[in-house]
Amino acid sequence: MKKSLLGLLLLSAAFVSAADKKNVLLIAGQPSHAPGEHEHNAGIQLLAAGLKQSAADLVTVDVALNGEWPSDERVAKADTIVIYSDGGGGHPALPHLDQLAKKMAAGTGFVCLHYAVEPAYERAGWLSVDGKPVSPPPAGRSSKGKGALEFKDWLGGYFEQHWSVNPHWTADFKVIPDHPASRGVKPFGSNDEWYFNMRFRDGMEGVTPLLSALAPAETMSRGDGPHSGNPDVKKLVLEEKKPAVVAWAVERKDGGRGFGFTGGHYHAGWANDSQRTLVLNAIVWTAKAEVPAAGIATKFSEEELKANLDKKTPRKAPKKK
Repeated sequence: MKKSLLGLLLLSAAFVSAADKKNVLLIAGQPSHAPGEHEHNAGIQLLAAGLKQSAADLVTVDVALNGEWPSDERVAKADTIVIYSDGGGGHPALPHLDQLAKKMAAGTGFVCLHYAVEPAYERAGWLSVDGKPVSPPPAGRSSKGKGALEFKDWLGGYFEQHWSVNPHWTADFKVIPDHPASRGVKPFGSNDEWYFNMRFRDGMEGVTPLLSALAPAETMSRGDGPHSGNPDVKKLVLEEKKPAVVAWAVERKDGGRGFGFTGGHYHAGWANDSQRTLVLNAIVWTAKAEVPAAGIATKFSEEELKANLDKKTPRKAPKKK
């Protein structure tokens, strides 16, 4: 009798423990760019493996690949939604903003990695998902582009064309601020396509910069354009010399949490322990699970890091004149 009662108690505890786990929904965009770049499928699966390796007692993991948008049931279960994909007019979240708005209002976390921090941009009227202008914009949404107002709220900031820039440069993160997402993260440097000069919430309300570095003058060597430069960002880099924020966390009034990370252009960057730990920590934090004091530390072999890469045709070298 006593053994039976003990067994029931242990079984009950196991069910309670499973119920306490947070659900992480990771969404990978379609293959894009050259081999080793924008490896959304491989990157998402690596992050999923990291969560299973070192955070299995905190979260459960659900993965959607190749630009597939998960079923309503899967989205409903998510405590945080992570998107690693191309952005702009083809951003996979754009057709589902109303669905996401209900999730965010309920306090669900939101994470966007690299190009996924850029929603659509308005050129003439309202830019729809298929790239065709529709006017006027839906009531209550930003005239800057579809998803802009939402991303500014849910994520804390977003890439705004003709304001933000996307140069390739080596960032040296010398100081790591105190935050649950930064636990176990050590100062590091990395060459990547680090976007910066994000369009953040007014007054940085609720936003905490997590990775910041001084962008070199060379990042302003390109002409002005939707992604390359503008007078405001040139003043920031060349005159004011202010650190560029390339990763941040936000705490929203609806109780939800967001995390934006502009690196991740090169798949090789995920080999960096500190980069990987920061992103894994942030995912767990946005799901409202407790990040361990030492962070979500993971180890992968070279073979594991290169697993699941998309089959892409290498770019041809330019012909010599």
